[in-house]
Amino acid sequence: MDSPGIDGWRLDVPYEINIPGFWEEFRERVKAINPEAYIVGEVWSDAQQWLDGKQFDGVMNYIFTGPTIAFTAGDRVDRRLVEQPAYKPYPALDAAEYGKQMETLLGMYPWEIQLTQLNLLDSHDTARLFSIAQHDRASVKLATLLLLTFPGAPCIYYGDEVGLPGQLDPDSRRSFPPEEQWDQGLLKWYKGLIRLRHNYPCLRTGDYQILYAEGLSYVFARTLPASELMIAINAGTENSAIEVPTDKLNTQPQQLLYGEANWQWYPQQNRLSLNLPARQGCIIGN
Repeated sequence: MDSPGIDGWRLDVPYEINIPGFWEEFRERVKAINPEAYIVGEVWSDAQQWLDGKQFDGVMNYIFTGPTIAFTAGDRVDRRLVEQPAYKPYPALDAAEYGKQMETLLGMYPWEIQLTQLNLLDSHDTARLFSIAQHDRASVKLATLLLLTFPGAPCIYYGDEVGLPGQLDPDSRRSFPPEEQWDQGLLKWYKGLIRLRHNYPCLRTGDYQILYAEGLSYVFARTLPASELMIAINAGTENSAIEVPTDKLNTQPQQLLYGEANWQWYPQQNRLSLNLPARQGCIIGN
């Protein structure tokens, strides 16, 4: 019976090996056995030197993690749980600063590399998002919405999908809870977003276009010629009524696929009037 083999390698602190050519040879040997094997390195900062096409396929994208938590959780972040790991989910960010940091991140690597980055909200090396946000479910849901709609490979740390808390390591490595302790509403939120990501190719490979980023309202589009979605986030505690420029869109999405929102198109003026409830997000498509 043939062995099922190994589909990928997660490399712990690979930057601590500084032997010239080591990771290049590692890649050659792995790909010779399985050309589709995924090689991801634990690199918390700018990883350009490892993402040259000769070493790793991607890295753990903590440069996405920090700003995403800082925007969605804001001042709810428990600073005691995030000051030791070096991914900076504080201070709180508004939409404009979050947008700038996402544009900087998306400009760091070639697009092919962006699509293979391992995007995450927490891990065994950090406190869990549910505890970082002091059990604020809205923060978790908004951050998860951004995770599942961002370019790259979304990574869900076991238990996050059912609301498992956990402070710094080793508390972040708790056992998976019994079903009677699951947050079923949160689990449904995760499942719905995963289903949409599978069903809409633009969420996997489409361009990322920021349409609006003011106050605590953030709107962007994921676009392909045959597939286009608009994603909107209101991280504030009050309802948001905004005017979104739509000249970057190819279509006029008319269907609420996820979350809550009301809107009105003004195609001749290339704008969309969008109303978002407090601490809510949505996905609009066709």
